[in-house]
Amino acid sequence: MRFHRSSGILLHITSLPSRFGVGDFGPGAVEFVNFLERAGQHLWQVLPLGPPALGNSPYSCYSAFAGNPALISPEQLAADGWVTGDEVQPPDEGDSSTSLVNYETVAAQKVKLLESAYSQSKSDLESDERFDEFCQENAFWLHEFARFEACMRHFDNANWTQWPRGLVHREQQELAKIDDELADQIRFSKFSQFIFDQQWRRIKGYANDRGIRIFGDMPIFVAHESADVWVNQSLFELDDSGQPAVVAGVPPDYFSKTGQRWGNPLYRWKVSEATGHAWWTQRFRFELRQFDLLRVDHFRGFESYWEIPADAETAVAGKWRKGPMEAPFKAAEAELGELPIIAEDLGAITDKVHQLRDSLGFPAMRVLQFGFETKDDVFHRPGHYPEHSVAYTGTHDNDTLMGWYSKRLEDQPDNHLLDEYITGTTDIHLQLIKLVFDSASDLAIVPMQDVLGLGSEARMNIPGEADGNWAWRIESADLKDDLAMYLATITKESNRCEVACCN
Repeated sequence: MRFHRSSGILLHITSLPSRFGVGDFGPGAVEFVNFLERAGQHLWQVLPLGPPALGNSPYSCYSAFAGNPALISPEQLAADGWVTGDEVQPPDEGDSSTSLVNYETVAAQKVKLLESAYSQSKSDLESDERFDEFCQENAFWLHEFARFEACMRHFDNANWTQWPRGLVHREQQELAKIDDELADQIRFSKFSQFIFDQQWRRIKGYANDRGIRIFGDMPIFVAHESADVWVNQSLFELDDSGQPAVVAGVPPDYFSKTGQRWGNPLYRWKVSEATGHAWWTQRFRFELRQFDLLRVDHFRGFESYWEIPADAETAVAGKWRKGPMEAPFKAAEAELGELPIIAEDLGAITDKVHQLRDSLGFPAMRVLQFGFETKDDVFHRPGHYPEHSVAYTGTHDNDTLMGWYSKRLEDQPDNHLLDEYITGTTDIHLQLIKLVFDSASDLAIVPMQDVLGLGSEARMNIPGEADGNWAWRIESADLKDDLAMYLATITKESNRCEVACCN
């Protein structure tokens, strides 16, 4: 699929300004959409919205379908009448819109507030048509997820292989028993997802009404400690006890000398094929209802994937295995029509991966930071981007643009490949952003950290490091009119402003 020539900003929901310790769907989201509109941007790219498992990574969630309750806005809860204004108070550490996210604190606060909303609304939910409709529309995943989450809290353990044996093997008698014993907790989980859905639809609609499309991100893998693996054990490479036999990752690449051992269980693609890739079609249907266009993370895993022994400490001991190729996408396309998908094709990419991407008609990614290592390697250099691609200054896995530039000056003082593109020593980030905007790529995306010209302290993620990631946030004061005006100007100059955005 081809996309109208346009541009946008990458900023995850958690990074928005908020009085409650983490960005959410409240006033900070509205404020950011207004900034995008002033800046002439037509795309807002976010990271996955699911509930994170270990490490707070949105790329390893305990559901491929559920939303992260931490993103729910307390202010909107009060405005919708689910709680009183007196109940909506910032965390104990006070108003801190500039601090990093403390996930443990904000998660506990949001759950407490949602529990209060639920307890006050139980009787009303019995006759709430909106809640009933939500539960019916999402029946294909919602009850199993709510059951998993209720068990996870009841046993204080997300590792379902350590639950009672009958639940591990999903014996019907044990499942029915849990449904009875934990009925209220299960209904609470459904209620939380209902609120999440209401608030997300509201902010997405607000953006769409202003000509801004939401650009989502779908991880190829899910966490082992997830409802998806527990419910669909036959679809994953597990041993008799339910533990992963092999796990996902990537070999040494741009980001890590020892590769990345992600730890997610791998798929049994033959089993998926026997079902017509039904689970994947459900995923694509759900994601494309949640977002206007979708980046599929680690696309190369569909051509071949890196299989790591579960007991290996790093990814070095892995080996390549053949993937399902275009089959999951073709199965989804047969039911859903043309898929508005972008392929994340970074890393160890082969001609076969390029061929698979092209056969499906998905645009590729180009990243400026990868384009100036050697003179002859122009693949990621902006002047060489093809139209059918998405151009980035960097992604959530890269250092910030100015962090990268500063380290480059220190580590490669004799590398002058950037000299012809940069004038002087000020506003380096703005000059490099304009390079990406001026490229031939249909879409141009810039992380908010790069728009602000921030250094490595604002980095979102360091691949291969489990702690200290996903916590960076902006302030309301960062959304300045002069910055919006500059973006609007270069957007017009690069012919990225006259687009048909939303249906």
